[in-house]
Amino acid sequence: MNGLNLKLRTYEGGWCVFGGLVWILVASSRVVLPNPLGWVMFVSVFCFVITTLWFFIFLCGANQSSIWPSLDVGYHFVAVVFYLSASVALAFVTFTHGVLIVSDEQIKIYRLEISAVVMSYVATLLYFLHAIFSAIRWKRA
Repeated sequence: MNGLNLKLRTYEGGWCVFGGLVWILVASSRVVLPNPLGWVMFVSVFCFVITTLWFFIFLCGANQSSIWPSLDVGYHFVAVVFYLSASVALAFVTFTHGVLIVSDEQIKIYRLEISAVVMSYVATLLYFLHAIFSAIRWKRA
């Protein structure tokens, strides 16, 4: 059981990094209205902050109550749904911006947006993996 907890904490740090990268990369792109990047930023910042708090709760050992495994599964399932919807929206915006490239500055922004899409899907995958491991831990508890 300790190995599973260590594995979960390792994954937790992974999505803090990738979530932060999505946040930074989306913030560095230009927003043209109407644009769903506001949702992407909300999801990225929300999940980054909550996951960081969640990580410190687990790190301090304050998760000893029997309700924590179900809260862990619930939060990470919500995070997967949020990040998947944000990733699809970000990929759509990036695709539509790719059609309109005419200058070197726009190519630079387009590459940043592509990086944000990749990091967003990686963060989604990591949240999904953690949701699976949390569900396994929840079933054992």
